[in-house]
Amino acid sequence: MASITIRNLDDEVKDLLRRLAAENDRSMEEQARVMIRAAVEGQLGPSGRIDRIEETLRELAVARSPAAPVVAVVSKTLSRGSLSGKRILLIIGGGIAAYKALDLIRRLRERGAAVRVVMTSAAQEFVTTLSVGALSADHVFTELFDRNDEHDVGHIRLSREADLLVVAPATADLMAKLANGHASDLASTVLLATDKKVLLAPAMNPKMWSHAATRRNRATLAKDGIAFVGPAKGEMAESNEAGEGRMAEPLEIVAVIEAMLDSKPRPLSGRRIIVTSGPTHEPIDPVRYIANRSSGKQGHAIAAALATLGADVQLVSGPVSIADPAGVATTHVETASEMKAAVESLLPADAAVFVAAVADWRTANLAGEKIKKVAGEGPPALQMVENPDVLAGVGHHRKRPGLVVGFAAETQDLIANAEAKLKKKGADFIVANDVSHESGVGPTGVMGGDRNKVRIVSKSGVEEWPEMTKDEVAARLAALIAERLKTIVV
Repeated sequence: MASITIRNLDDEVKDLLRRLAAENDRSMEEQARVMIRAAVEGQLGPSGRIDRIEETLRELAVARSPAAPVVAVVSKTLSRGSLSGKRILLIIGGGIAAYKALDLIRRLRERGAAVRVVMTSAAQEFVTTLSVGALSADHVFTELFDRNDEHDVGHIRLSREADLLVVAPATADLMAKLANGHASDLASTVLLATDKKVLLAPAMNPKMWSHAATRRNRATLAKDGIAFVGPAKGEMAESNEAGEGRMAEPLEIVAVIEAMLDSKPRPLSGRRIIVTSGPTHEPIDPVRYIANRSSGKQGHAIAAALATLGADVQLVSGPVSIADPAGVATTHVETASEMKAAVESLLPADAAVFVAAVADWRTANLAGEKIKKVAGEGPPALQMVENPDVLAGVGHHRKRPGLVVGFAAETQDLIANAEAKLKKKGADFIVANDVSHESGVGPTGVMGGDRNKVRIVSKSGVEEWPEMTKDEVAARLAALIAERLKTIVV
């Protein structure tokens, strides 16, 4: 019986096979068998045209019973992800962070992407080709001079068939090879032979990342148009090692991939927008501080949504436990005074969105040592002074952005307080939300929760939005800001 070699099929058929295989958690060969079976059973029509195959396969999910052999395969294709139809070539470098590449493959395929993988010899010391192949549902490429893969110049084909090349983890060695034009193995050869965008997710020891040679190579690659995500700061795999060098988390990498492959219009391209997020911590002594329950979820979501629309987003974040949004430049601060200084240093800007829950007061005198309890004495009296008003400071600043948006988190008299804030702070509109326990928003309320219900308060009136997730609020607010900026010349 004759056999089919996938690589010898027409590009159009291979592309369809990849997309359906990725969506259905199957190898391309298995997907081909399913399609052949459907054709034999007369399900693809007499012409068997490529533009009818996918459509007919999808229709089968509705037409046939759950036990039918094609239904199980086709039903998943009805749900298309954010990366549906996209082809990612993932290059896994040799480092302990290679284990994260397994989760990255899974996350990409969840979103509909077809993932092909190249592994360096060092990467195979950390994860196996068997694991990678099972998750990617495709052949794993490892050798430059493989007789089967290279009979049709496979490294060129790999580099050109993908929509995006991702290197995760990107080791110091791989970065050095690419920066200096070396092509000594399959991974480096593919990177030099590509005409597509390349994204690197560096991962290495902090000393290696900070080394002058690595910094020089990174600058060269950035100048050449290579994109980067991470590295992050934190504990390393080595004992007693910490610093900058941790590979970005898979979901952070996915977010950057989605942005790089997003062809939607970017109405905020060329616009610079400042966003504040999270709480501030006002120290009482070296141990204690005054704070609030802000999680930073809403502010970070707004920063990410504005970046998705093409804005150059400068996020000033108080202390939060969530990751910095991808594609956003983040400045970390602790106190209200630090936040004010950071925001004003970023002016001028086209717009500023003040989501942070800034503490209204701080102690007049910061204790140099921990304040101790004294038997028989009551709690110490704390003399409080007012913090600088970050929103009002920018709303009345000589370099005031063309659009200033404030937030009002209230537990009573929501609209009245928001309208008073609008006049006092010099804002163009206020996003008001009820953060009381009686708000009925989500299971845990607005503060720290994942849902929100806001009113947009401006001089023209009050617009009430329905309860949504904070990501949905962010997307809708970003669209509103983009629409308002169309009429503003800064």
